[in-house]
Amino acid sequence: MSKITRSEFIKLGNRFLAVTGLAVVFGPIVAYFFPANLEETPSEPVPAGPLEDLLEGESKTISFGRYPALLIHTPQGLRAYSAVCTHFACIVKWDPEVGEIMCPCHDAGFDVLTGEVLHGPPPRGLDVFPVEVVDGQIYIGGAG
Repeated sequence: MSKITRSEFIKLGNRFLAVTGLAVVFGPIVAYFFPANLEETPSEPVPAGPLEDLLEGESKTISFGRYPALLIHTPQGLRAYSAVCTHFACIVKWDPEVGEIMCPCHDAGFDVLTGEVLHGPPPRGLDVFPVEVVDGQIYIGGAG
């Protein structure tokens, strides 16, 4: 085993820092030219978890392609919508006390059964996604 001299150790450390610095600078540049392939809306159904985990009156936000989806268990069944408000793209939330899907940005409200605008400035309702339960697992999207 040969011993490393102090100057060799410093040179090795400098090379390591130079390579790390180059990776920090050029990594984001390479990522810019080769972005992740995220579909706006997935073509295949996306699993949202077991039905037993989502009790009636509860909601869950699911990663769904480029933007999240909002899954709500209503007394009339499961409903899924885009979680992105059609006004300024804020993320909407289910408010069980009010019984509406609420946008926190401009006090907009959407109907839980249809996704249509109840009040506020959004120009249209939320995008609706099909929901299916297969063997106790919830799936959002796909052919419906």
